[in-house]
Amino acid sequence: MSILDAIIVGAGPNGLAAAVTLARAGLSVRVYERAAQPGGGARTQELTLPGFRHDTCSAVHPLAVASPFFRAFGLAERIELLTPEVSFAHPLPGGAGGIAYRDLDRTAQALGRDGRAYRRLLAPLAARSLHVAEFTGSNLIGIPRHPLVAARFGMSALEQGSPLWNARFSGEAAPAMITGVAAHAIVRQPSIVGAGAGLALQAHAHAGGWPIPRGGSQAIVDALIADLVAHGGEVVTDHEVRSLRALPPARATLMDVTPRALLRWAGDRLPARYRRALQGFRYGNAAAKVDFALSGAVPWADPRVAQAGTVHLGGTRRDIAYAENEVARGRHATDPYVLVSQPSVLDDTRAPGDAQSLWAYTHVPAGSTVDQRETITRMIERSAPGFRDLILDARSVTAADLPEENPNYIDGDISAGAATLRQLVRRPVATTDPWRTPLPGVYLCGASTVPGPGVHGLSGWYAARSALRHTFGIPTLPSLAPA
Repeated sequence: MSILDAIIVGAGPNGLAAAVTLARAGLSVRVYERAAQPGGGARTQELTLPGFRHDTCSAVHPLAVASPFFRAFGLAERIELLTPEVSFAHPLPGGAGGIAYRDLDRTAQALGRDGRAYRRLLAPLAARSLHVAEFTGSNLIGIPRHPLVAARFGMSALEQGSPLWNARFSGEAAPAMITGVAAHAIVRQPSIVGAGAGLALQAHAHAGGWPIPRGGSQAIVDALIADLVAHGGEVVTDHEVRSLRALPPARATLMDVTPRALLRWAGDRLPARYRRALQGFRYGNAAAKVDFALSGAVPWADPRVAQAGTVHLGGTRRDIAYAENEVARGRHATDPYVLVSQPSVLDDTRAPGDAQSLWAYTHVPAGSTVDQRETITRMIERSAPGFRDLILDARSVTAADLPEENPNYIDGDISAGAATLRQLVRRPVATTDPWRTPLPGVYLCGASTVPGPGVHGLSGWYAARSALRHTFGIPTLPSLAPA
């Protein structure tokens, strides 16, 4: 039996990034995927009615634009990225909300008295958004390549992640916008981790923007697979891995899975200290999602919101903080934070004719079985009267349902690990090479490793780089550029 150079378990963006990198180095690579369709959290499927294409999880991709891996891969040359003029919108009940134009000056001008403070906070980060992406997308153990940018970013995260977060603002819109982005991380508000995640995304909102791939997130996956196949690799779908011993012989195995899966597949082979570290890895609270097929455009009360690819709902900064902290206490918020993606604003491939597809999720306690369809509908209706009348069909997925679709979403944790200060540096272990396990030739490359969740491919790229160096003795990285 011929021995493969590398086996990848999981065909999500990280697993495919690892596969592409190794195949580009001239190695034989095979990817095993449990589902019938590759892509993990970046799949696009008809989940409601025929012709309505919905992203199963990730929908909007600022991290893909800024990611060092996808920049080296030339993603923008391989697929069509549609970048809205309005990166995100944040309606406020009974008054004008915040509109995050890609143009920071225009955004600040629309914010009135808080515009100058908003600009002073975001301008230094937006101007160096690629350096911010490099810092936040790296292993935080060690000296950053751009220490001044890292220091500025850290000070801003400390401010916006502390009780001093309102010190520079006097109105409602600007702080609500910042907390609406920070709430992408499912954590208490304010928190340093949430502020850091939010500020990084917000810097991209005023730099490269928040693009939507034409045809859905699947376009990113398809581009990765096409490159892998062009360099001799293969993807095997409908193949669930239950044990490392069940895999064919290979010099290296890279797994786009959680530490819990590695413990289940190889626990008795792992050193006790490493096993304890994986057992201590914490998973966070969860999301519940609804996909809507709509007969037409959402009737937002503020017409500017209709230009945004992403909308944050939940009210003021205080309202969102209260709702997110309820979830952190293990409760369901009455008026929760809701994140809405409306790709049909730019992409006419998502729904037939004048119809539109829309994706929305809210945060819930881990393992929740509560259907959030009515709650999400009510929250959208509050800022878009008449929304309910447009619904042709809807598909609701609870937090407890999510692991059936993607086993990496433990109890509905779409981040594949709690966003805590400890797990910023222990993801899953505190080392300069957290992707390499003590088992010879075995690596972790999923979102439970540095740098964490998001469609950036970096976890897979870093794991592949480690494998090239340690398993294959290849010190030079292969070019990833399009042919």
